[in-house]
Amino acid sequence: MEILVSNGSDLPIYEQIASQIKNAILSGDLEPEQKLPSIRSLANGLGVSVITTKRAYADLEAAGFIYSVQGKGSFVQGGSVQFLREERLRRIEDLLSRSLEEAKGAGISLEELHQMLELLAEGE
Repeated sequence: MEILVSNGSDLPIYEQIASQIKNAILSGDLEPEQKLPSIRSLANGLGVSVITTKRAYADLEAAGFIYSVQGKGSFVQGGSVQFLREERLRRIEDLLSRSLEEAKGAGISLEELHQMLELLAEGE
C-alpha cells in the first residue's frame, strides 16, 4: 500500500492518509481482513507523527472501514464493502446534485454538463 502525503494540500495529513486507505479498500487494493501497517510503522514510513496516523486509523475505524484488535493491529473490515460502496455512492450523488444546481444557476444545459463530464472522464 502506497500512501502519499502533501504538506501543500488543503486537507490535514490525517485526512489524506484516511482518504487514501478508504480508496484502497473501496477499489479492492486492500482485501477484507488484510492487516494494515502498524500505526508506528506507517508514521515512520511517512515521516509523520504517530498521533497523526493514530487519528487517521481512529477515523477509519469510526467510519467502519477498519477494526483494531488489541495487541494484534488494525485490519480491513470484512463483509462491509457493499455498505462502504453505498456510502461513497451517496457522497457522489450529493456532489452531482450540487454540481447540477451550480450548472442551472450558470445557465448550463444538462447536455453541456454531460459533455463536460465525458471530457473529464476522457482526461483520466
